[in-house]
Amino acid sequence: MELTVDNVTQSLDIEPDMPLLWVLRDELGLTGVKYGCGIAQCGACTVQIDGAAVRACQTRVGDVWGPVITIHGLGTPDALHAVQAAWVDHQVAQCGYCQSGQIVQAAALLAQTPDPSYEQINDALSGNLCRCGTYPRLRAAVKTAAAKLREAPE
Repeated sequence: MELTVDNVTQSLDIEPDMPLLWVLRDELGLTGVKYGCGIAQCGACTVQIDGAAVRACQTRVGDVWGPVITIHGLGTPDALHAVQAAWVDHQVAQCGYCQSGQIVQAAALLAQTPDPSYEQINDALSGNLCRCGTYPRLRAAVKTAAAKLREAPE
């Protein structure tokens, strides 16, 4: 099976029923994608497939319909993605476990909604749980990233 992950096409000898999360972590070594609950309720395993935020724990690799972007593929080797940079600027992370899923979800939101309201941010990230409760900083970081992305030349 061929799978494009973080802009690299991989040839894998795997069963189509294998959860995408296990392919990413165990087959490709992308451990920044976290296992949280295993039932798509916490958002720690969030990745993008063809721009849509999905839970990798409940997505069969055989059902993947487009390129996969993980936390590893958001930025470049030379520059953080605007959401990643805003996370650092606002010191969002505490324990950090939920952060990769939160960041990937926020990047998907900003790709679809360049200037989200706080309500839209809350709605989009409501399925991404943070045990440390950094939600106020998270919302501020998304607003900062949105402004930075709107300023960026195309």
